[in-house]
Amino acid sequence: GLHRQVLFTTLGCFIGYQLVKRTEYVHAKVDREMFEYIRHHPADFHSGTEKKRIGQLLEDFHPVR
Repeated sequence: GLHRQVLFTTLGCFIGYQLVKRTEYVHAKVDREMFEYIRHHPADFHSGTEKKRIGQLLEDFHPVR
């Protein structure tokens, strides 16, 4: 009856909250490790002195027809 619906809703909210909390923790851990690697190896991530425009990054459009 109704008590089971309330129980399963509460259980689902609790499990969903824990799963979201765990995924945010895992993503934060990966980000922290990645930024630490970037901080220790800045030469691997050196950006060029001149910035490219969007037209230089995209290929030219040639319609099929």
